[in-house]
Amino acid sequence: MIKIKVCGMKDPVNVKEISYAWPDYLGFIFWPGSPRYVGDHPPLSLFQNVPPDIVKAGVFVNENQENILDIAQRAGLGMIQLHGNESPEYCWGLMSSGLEIVKSFNIGENFDFDRIKSFLTCCDYFLFDEKSEKPGGSGRKFKWDQLTDYRLEKPFFLSGGIGPEDAGLIKEMDNNGLFAVDINSRFEISPGIKDVAMVKGFSAKLKNSQI
Repeated sequence: MIKIKVCGMKDPVNVKEISYAWPDYLGFIFWPGSPRYVGDHPPLSLFQNVPPDIVKAGVFVNENQENILDIAQRAGLGMIQLHGNESPEYCWGLMSSGLEIVKSFNIGENFDFDRIKSFLTCCDYFLFDEKSEKPGGSGRKFKWDQLTDYRLEKPFFLSGGIGPEDAGLIKEMDNNGLFAVDINSRFEISPGIKDVAMVKGFSAKLKNSQI
């Protein structure tokens, strides 16, 4: 069954509300350039309101490894999502600490999946997003038919412009590598505040055995 990650959470009350939709992951952005940045000193309740069955993922861009490990310990993160120019060696350094690692790649036209083979042994998952000038994606879809060229044995998160109406299309995708979807801006009331009903409806459709 395809898993769901709701990313860009930054309000403790909204975190608790969205948790009742039982996503598999909740994402928190620790990059100051994002409108969904959790802030320099996020309240601990932001993370404490997440039930233990939901994995907390931290999103970082070219961050110092020691800072990531410190934040991961304080916030109780189980997964680290990397959206910068991190090298395989950098990813391996974090992976060896016991954290799950997701390395993001922007999929432009004629993307060559062979060029990411060097990351196969140093992360747990890939994440594929629309090519963007800024880290973290553009909120737009890339051409999902490009994934027919993906043959690497590494499960991936599908990201970029996914909306409530896309559940059926995602379920029809014929790619054994598809592990999870990463939803964000198209489920929002405002940046960082998610619409609970929209998330619940999408989750029910995606995880229902009927299309």
